[in-house]
Amino acid sequence: MLVSYEVNIRMGALALSEVILAVIIGTLAAIVYSLRVLILLERRVASVETNISRMTSKILKEEDQILSMLKGKSSRKKSSSSKKRKTKKRR
Repeated sequence: MLVSYEVNIRMGALALSEVILAVIIGTLAAIVYSLRVLILLERRVASVETNISRMTSKILKEEDQILSMLKGKSSRKKSSSSKKRKTKKRR
C-alpha cells in the first residue's frame, strides 16, 4: 500500500506540474499573439499617417496656388481702384 500511495503522490505532482506548464505556455502564446496584433495595428496606423501626410501636402499645394491667384487678382484691383471718383457728401 505504501507503494501505491507514493505513485498517487507522484502522479498528482506530475499532473500539477503539467497544468502549471500548460498555463505558462498558454500565457506565452497569448503574449506572442498580442504582440503580433500590436505590430499589425502599428503598420496600419503608419499607413494612415502617410496617407494623411500626402493629403496635407496636396492641400497645401492647392492652397498656395489659390493664394497666388488671389494675390494676382488683388494687384489688378489695386491698380483700377486708384482711379476712384470722389463723391460729394450729402447733407
